[in-house]
Amino acid sequence: MCGICGQYRYDGAPADRELLERMNDRMRHRGPDSDGFFVRGSLGMAMRRLAIIDVAGGSQPIGSEDGRVHVVFNGEIYNFRELRAELISHGHHFATASDTEVIVHAYEEWGDNALLRLNGMFAIALWDAHAERLLLARDRMGEKPIYWQQSAAGLLWASEAKCFFAAPWLRAEVDPLALHHYLTLQYTPDPLTIYAGIQQLPAAHKLVIERHREPRIERWWQLDFEPKLQISDDEAVAEARRLLDAAVARRMVSEVPLGAFLSGGIDSSIVVALMARHSRSRVRTFSIGFTERHFSETPYARMVAEQYDADHHEFLFRPADLATLVDQVVAAFDEPFADPAALPLYELARQTRRHVTVALSGDGGAETLAGYRRYALDELLQPYALLPAWITQRAVPALAGWLPDPGWLPEDRSPLTGLKRLGQWSATNPRASLVRWGSYFSHREKLALYTDRWREQFAATDTADWIAAAYDAAHAGNALDSTLYADHVTYLAGDLLPKTDRVTMAHSVEARAPLLDNEWVEWTAQLPTHFKIRSRRTKWLLTAAFRDLLPPTIAGRGKQGFSVPVGAWLRGELHGWAREHLLGNRRLAEWFRPAAIERLFTEHAGGRVNHGKRLWALVMFARWIDHTLSSASQNH
Repeated sequence: MCGICGQYRYDGAPADRELLERMNDRMRHRGPDSDGFFVRGSLGMAMRRLAIIDVAGGSQPIGSEDGRVHVVFNGEIYNFRELRAELISHGHHFATASDTEVIVHAYEEWGDNALLRLNGMFAIALWDAHAERLLLARDRMGEKPIYWQQSAAGLLWASEAKCFFAAPWLRAEVDPLALHHYLTLQYTPDPLTIYAGIQQLPAAHKLVIERHREPRIERWWQLDFEPKLQISDDEAVAEARRLLDAAVARRMVSEVPLGAFLSGGIDSSIVVALMARHSRSRVRTFSIGFTERHFSETPYARMVAEQYDADHHEFLFRPADLATLVDQVVAAFDEPFADPAALPLYELARQTRRHVTVALSGDGGAETLAGYRRYALDELLQPYALLPAWITQRAVPALAGWLPDPGWLPEDRSPLTGLKRLGQWSATNPRASLVRWGSYFSHREKLALYTDRWREQFAATDTADWIAAAYDAAHAGNALDSTLYADHVTYLAGDLLPKTDRVTMAHSVEARAPLLDNEWVEWTAQLPTHFKIRSRRTKWLLTAAFRDLLPPTIAGRGKQGFSVPVGAWLRGELHGWAREHLLGNRRLAEWFRPAAIERLFTEHAGGRVNHGKRLWALVMFARWIDHTLSSASQNH
């Protein structure tokens, strides 16, 4: 696991080694063990290394024997041993035992098609000197990031956006469209970033520059949900067990201490159960919870840890921790990021690093086998959608508005939360399930928040259309699979995986996700939908295949998600703190009307409406804009 960065100058002038050093220093946390540089003519690459595989001999950059190809790489290639053996049989010679060198020889053998042979998480920068060709590539799911920026000076790229501001000609300016989408989604969707002029390379895409021509961006892999497999229940259960067991085993290859994040949900519990099969010692597990018992899953995590005699570590997160850590999390993300779970996970990663360097997680289980309740509810509510709009968009929301907010329950486990969402559900594009059920600010709410300038500019720009476009791009034959695809390329790639990457890398921890294994993801996509949802039960196959490995209470639990009681905290201990950061921040007045923010506080304190996540999104933007502008002034 590493951080990478680089420069490619279009004018033929030499790459700036000092700039590369400054960029590299800004992500030292991603790779505290060593650094490396490759500068040849107008091309320069650098990296920071967190040594996991071939600790002694795997330093980067790594080049081919003839010096034609050089690579820097962030991530892990889990099938590197198999590829290495195959490449040796083709006559390639290896100087190291690292997975990085496998990329070099795989490119020599198969060109860009080598990407299709890699099972892993990766961000790759590869220079082909003979062809004068730069290749940047990001893994299928988007576990590892690549940002890029183009100007007359050429191309810059890096694992983190903060690296770009080592360049004296760059300034941090807000992209208004990215902010508009952030307020609904809680993150900025690729290829946008919050910074005008800086882009993200989307998951499963590559950027190619040949002989100083303009960059060309292409998708190199597509998740296909068709054709459907013809398979019985017993066959599906057997194959699920085989594939996931192999995925876990692949991710346990490490020369440094290894453990697991254990939430208490079914996904991470299965991962720990399978790790126990392959481990010669007690599996080390790490959990974090809250004093609010309805939000804390630590009792369930403890059940799994006890069943497998894990070396279990449990931590507690309180409101005071949130206020203390918020600026550290803003610095780790570079962009405003409003998923409240980022803060306790940041603390969990910090505590975990005291014990291990690698941690397996349960990321991806809900997206591969339809784990969220909204997948079942979307189908169940189709008759409701046919009712007149005065019922679905006026009468029902008005009645639901009189009900008190159940702030003592996680939103995804409260029937009242779903009832209060019905007005938004019926008014939102049906191809945008994520916005129907999980948005922060709806389109109407954003327009009420904005100053006149931005309300006029974005009146016709609905974030739901962004999600619907992903739905339409799916290679799928039904609504559930199209929704799963949209969630893969938006919510998973834009929120869940960047969250894991940033909080773990901030503490030099490598997170690995077996449920995002290539073979598992491609196989589950082609399963008929009744293996995903059956009798309104989500993730049916995962439970059926692994029930015998789990405590009965865990096997019978529904999806909770990692919910944080931010709504309750913003009514209580953090109320004054949040008001100070929002109503006392003059910079926000360019974007938002103070009276609208005041109204959010008043309604939230009244208890009938839960504006907790909306207020939190505004707090994180406020802290980001203060942090970014102060950092920019120090840098320049």
